[in-house]
Amino acid sequence: MAFRFKKSSYIALVASGLLLVNGCANTVTNSDSAPLLIAEQGSFAVGGSVIKNPGEFDPIALTSEGQTLHGDHAYVFFQRPVNERTYPLVMWHGFGQFSKTWESTPDGREGYQTLFLRKGYGVYLIDQPRRGNAAKGTQTGDYKATPDEQRWFNTFREGNWPDYSPNVQFPTDEASLDQYFRQMVPDTGPIDINVNADAVEALFRKIGNGILVTHSHSGGMGWQAAMQSPNIKAIVSYEPGSNFVFPEGEAPEPKHSSSGPLSAVAVPLEDFKKLTRIPIVIYYGDNIPETLSEFPGQDGWRVRLEMANEWADTVNRHGGDATVVHLPDKGIYGNTHFPFSDLNNKEIATLMADWVHEKGLD
Repeated sequence: MAFRFKKSSYIALVASGLLLVNGCANTVTNSDSAPLLIAEQGSFAVGGSVIKNPGEFDPIALTSEGQTLHGDHAYVFFQRPVNERTYPLVMWHGFGQFSKTWESTPDGREGYQTLFLRKGYGVYLIDQPRRGNAAKGTQTGDYKATPDEQRWFNTFREGNWPDYSPNVQFPTDEASLDQYFRQMVPDTGPIDINVNADAVEALFRKIGNGILVTHSHSGGMGWQAAMQSPNIKAIVSYEPGSNFVFPEGEAPEPKHSSSGPLSAVAVPLEDFKKLTRIPIVIYYGDNIPETLSEFPGQDGWRVRLEMANEWADTVNRHGGDATVVHLPDKGIYGNTHFPFSDLNNKEIATLMADWVHEKGLD
């Protein structure tokens, strides 16, 4: 059941100083030290499909005949602050992750879920179909318990195992690393871009207009969702890693790295142009090689950054508004593949909030 904050209580809290009103009209912001004040919160499933076996259900025999399976939905948890800003933020995790990626950081600090709630935004966290709290899929998966965490340590650019990068913004204590590894989860079925994009489209259909915030693998699926949903009014993408869509006839050749080739995806120009109607910003962190590296974990991001720049140029050439921000170019160093949960995540959140304000979306 959703909880609603009473107006009388809200007025009393403002008077007592437990709430701060920021410079934007009609916007209330929780201070860093004040209790969080939430007008409404809840959770729900959205999208998905239903499979039904033929026959008639027998309550005695309890065979599979006539029974149904609901699956391939997304799970969504949301919180809405008092007097929230214009557009909510819908946050979509990356590969091997679930909504935890936006919650508390590995060392226990506030993540984007809370930082942006304090800034006055409604926040919706997604678990995509066949992942995390949306684990029930319509296709059988094959999870194998394979030790591979050191690979992801390198790929997500904390460093080269067992060494951290000298300037890394990731906490280097053992407890934080343990929490970090434990937030990685498997898929319960095959990843399907269309199934995932359909679920996110259904979410925006339910909640109305909003801003999509993606990370890594969801970046490419986010382009697909935005081409499907007119309710997505902007995209903030952290280190998108795949499915860069280009108009047919304009896709670049595959880019080669020591981690393998990165290929673009061709789509009809009419679909691509839907991405030119909304502002888009992409952020990449630090410690990305400038030239071919023998370390595949890092080198894959070299070609992804190159592809992102070519993609943004193509969007802008067709009349769009896309920007790629490489954080070291802004004088911000040491960020990993997870800038939004690194030690400087408040600074990274401010960058994003400033961009949203600049585009008139707050």
